[in-house]
Amino acid sequence: MTSTPYTVADVMTTKVIAVTPTTGFKDIAAAMERWKVTALPVLEGEGRVVGVVSEADLLPKEEFHEHRPGLIEQMRRLGDTNKAGSTCAGDLMTTPAVTIRPDATLPQAARLMADRHIKRLPVVDADGTIKGIVSRADLLKVFLRTDEELTAEIRQSVVERLFPLSHEAVKVTVSQGVATLTGDIRDSSLIPLADRLTRSVEGIVDVRCRLTSRTTA
Repeated sequence: MTSTPYTVADVMTTKVIAVTPTTGFKDIAAAMERWKVTALPVLEGEGRVVGVVSEADLLPKEEFHEHRPGLIEQMRRLGDTNKAGSTCAGDLMTTPAVTIRPDATLPQAARLMADRHIKRLPVVDADGTIKGIVSRADLLKVFLRTDEELTAEIRQSVVERLFPLSHEAVKVTVSQGVATLTGDIRDSSLIPLADRLTRSVEGIVDVRCRLTSRTTA
C-alpha cells in the first residue's frame, strides 16, 4: 500500500575506489588515506569483486613489526601472522567478500552490516560485478528528506489509500521527521495499520498516531 521502499541502488555511491589483487601494501594504505575510507574492494577482470582489504587486514604488519610471534601465537593467530608477512592485496584481503545486491532494501543492508560488523558493502550484480559502494552514512540519507516530502508521501501513500472516504478528515503533520496523524475516521480497526504504514515511510523518525473513531468495525 505504501510507495516502493528505497533500495541500496537509491543511496549507494557509484564512484568506487578499488584495488586489484596485485596492488602493493603501501599503495593500499595510501589509497585509504587519500580517500578517507577504511576498506577497499579488491577487483579482478572487468570488475568482479574477489575480496575486501581493510585497515584490520593491514594492522598485523605493524603489530608484529617489533617482535616475531612465538609458535603458540602463530598457531593461535595464523591468519594475522600470515597477513603480517603479506605485501599485496590478494594475500591481505578477506575473502569471500560480504556483498549486497542493488535491489536490496535499506533495512536488509543495515542488518547485514550489523550482523557482520562492517561499515561498507560492495554492491554487485548477479555476476558479482561491482556497481557501487554503500556505507552506513549512505543508509542514513533517507533521514535527510524534508518534512514537506514526508508529509506528502504519508498523505498520498497511506492516508488517501487507507481512508478513501474520510481522508479529508485526517490531518498529517511532520516536524523534524516525527509524523503526527490526527482526525476522526470511520473504522477504528484501521488505526493500528495507519500507524504501522506511516512508520514504514523511509525517513520517518517516529509516529504519533492520534486518530479517533466514533464507530467500530
